[in-house]
Amino acid sequence: MTDPVVVSREGHPISRRQIDPDALKVLYRLNEREHTAYLVGGSVRDLILGRRPKDFDIGTDAHPYQIKKLFRNCWIIGRRFRLAHIKFGQKTIEVATFRRNVPDVPTSDAPEGGEPAAGAAGPLPIHRDNTFGTPEEDAFRRDFTINALFYDVATRSVIDYVGGLEDLQARTIRSIGDPRVRFVEDPVRMLRAAVLGARLGFDMDALVIEAIAEHRGLIAEASPARLLEEYFKILRSGGAEASFRALGRARLLELVSPELDSPPPAIWDSLAKLDRYRQRFPDAPPELTNAVLMSALLGPIGALERGPRDSSGRPERIHLGILPIARRDIERLHQMMTIAPRLVEPGLPPRLARSVPLRPAFADALTWLDIAGHAPDAVGRWKDAAARQVRHAPDRGPGRPPQEGDVDEFAPRPRRRRRRRRRRGRRGNGSAGGGTNSAN
Repeated sequence: MTDPVVVSREGHPISRRQIDPDALKVLYRLNEREHTAYLVGGSVRDLILGRRPKDFDIGTDAHPYQIKKLFRNCWIIGRRFRLAHIKFGQKTIEVATFRRNVPDVPTSDAPEGGEPAAGAAGPLPIHRDNTFGTPEEDAFRRDFTINALFYDVATRSVIDYVGGLEDLQARTIRSIGDPRVRFVEDPVRMLRAAVLGARLGFDMDALVIEAIAEHRGLIAEASPARLLEEYFKILRSGGAEASFRALGRARLLELVSPELDSPPPAIWDSLAKLDRYRQRFPDAPPELTNAVLMSALLGPIGALERGPRDSSGRPERIHLGILPIARRDIERLHQMMTIAPRLVEPGLPPRLARSVPLRPAFADALTWLDIAGHAPDAVGRWKDAAARQVRHAPDRGPGRPPQEGDVDEFAPRPRRRRRRRRRRGRRGNGSAGGGTNSAN
């Protein structure tokens, strides 16, 4: 049992006014039902650093279905580990039960591990992790010390089991436990270490650097879907340029996306523009769709050229190194790049100008132009046009981009065809009441 460092309210800068009010509601209700509940992870780190957290995650000793009983707006998700997602409109507060610290080396009697294969040396990747634990065990199973801090809303104190406060002060990314073991358990942690250091301006600990150099080849064995999701997080963060440069220095980029390892200078300009756009907003705006984000990477390396199509006419899937880009995102990218030049075209025919905002990729194309920054007048003009159309189509709802199938409220109405009247049959020609002449 490790005695944590507990810093009272006077010793840290976190105020409850900085915490999302819906996260506070969840914390207070769990406390009222005599459950331990803390604000956990990156939100505590960011609040101490004076940064705005992107998420407010909660850890608790309540089990998932106990949480569900307390919140009608709760959904249980996950197979590897059950999580409670509590919905407040479009916002989700994630609540996780404290997890047990998984042993470094899985053994046959460890319920969450597996028996090492014959001839295997060292730890194996963790594939299951579904045992509940204490706050201390939960802290020690996290990846880096600065991500393992807790904030107790009941006492307004910060709780530190792993030395995260010292590492925040030293501006250091340090692994919890031996990084050579932790990176084998989950190779994606190597990518997160490099990105976290770049985003915060911190240095990686020497042991972390050595472990990445030793085990970086394992990153190619990580799930491509998980790696792609990490790419999207980087692109939405507002620090994409610094993060991808850091991945290049750590020699991880050449294994995941070799096209980006020695890219043309245009890619850094593209990522810098994306970062400037993202930094205009306190949170990632919904306009930053996967298609828009991927255009920042694929455009400068020439991957958006119209390539081969399958038998149904859809574009073949594009791979960014080992990462498969979803076919729907590729189709959206092509549509976006087709529409964007029309938005800056002078003298666009009026009928076409009225129909462009109704195209499915219009919002993406407009966001792409806004990010590029070379046609601000056109962007403003088209935003006004789209707003007018939304006002004339209230069923779309405020802020909803035009969707495929929406009606163009400004387009001329089609002429209604007049129904042709049927001619009645003449009486006496075999119609009803006109039989044969009985006089004969």
